[in-house]
Amino acid sequence: MAFGGFSDEAGIRPMADINMIPLIDVMLVLLIIFIVTAPLLTHAIKIDLPNASTQVNRERPETVTLSIDGSGTLFWNNTATTRDELDARLVEAAQQTPQPELHLRADQFTQYQKLAEVMAAAQNAGIAKMGFITEPTRP
Repeated sequence: MAFGGFSDEAGIRPMADINMIPLIDVMLVLLIIFIVTAPLLTHAIKIDLPNASTQVNRERPETVTLSIDGSGTLFWNNTATTRDELDARLVEAAQQTPQPELHLRADQFTQYQKLAEVMAAAQNAGIAKMGFITEPTRP
């Protein structure tokens, strides 16, 4: 027994020492487990990977700003345009390489119908990247 018994016999005193043998046994078992499993964690397959070099594509595509005011007037890069001219410009922009990004700026009072028509025309022309430009609210 590690701590002695509860008997009141004279001459037998309870053991006040901690028995270190079980603790040492557990530590040795853990050490052996770690020694055996550590090489398995670093196992790797040796392969020869091919070498290739590339250049970073730093060419940024042109951006086209299409603005729509509250009355529905269209502006292609701050130049007033008609709906027919817009369709022709969208088709021309879609054929460029790299294709420009279309940035839509719409007045807060623009009718949703007008905005939906412009977005549909851009998609039909083949424009792949389109985004909305907004201004952050002022606190």
